[in-house]
Amino acid sequence: MNKELEHKFVTELENNQNIVHKVCTLYTNDRDSHKDLFQEITIQLWKAYPKFRGDSKFSTWMYRVALNTAITMYRKSKKRIRTQDYESVIFKITADEYDETEEQQLKLMYNAVKQLGDIDKALVFLYLEDKNYTEIAETLGITEVNARVKMNRIKNKLRTILDP
Repeated sequence: MNKELEHKFVTELENNQNIVHKVCTLYTNDRDSHKDLFQEITIQLWKAYPKFRGDSKFSTWMYRVALNTAITMYRKSKKRIRTQDYESVIFKITADEYDETEEQQLKLMYNAVKQLGDIDKALVFLYLEDKNYTEIAETLGITEVNARVKMNRIKNKLRTILDP
């Protein structure tokens, strides 16, 4: 790979690395696993970059590679890759407007999302990242209609989990 392409890749990766970190946080539960997955995703991005044609935004392509890599590692492992423990990432706000009820509701929601399958979890992640259904569909390699249908089913499933 030439130096110009290498520089462009490094710049894009640095500007969008938060995407990779978010995917790693979603599919791992400790620092070492996070680092391993981050490294594997970076390697896969590097390998695939020469084939990136720019048909979509770099960030959309990056989401797709990152999620596919995480899901592939998840499926290849004999044991399930545990997701991030809620307690290890929550930051208690000591401001006057701190609402413990809201924190408890968030904790319940995180626990409900953890019960979803790998693809559904990825879909919820993208949805919560305010991605539109076109971007979600493109990232996950499904149709926009399928993304909408899946999201509606996931919402119903989450409602059932949260209010049995």
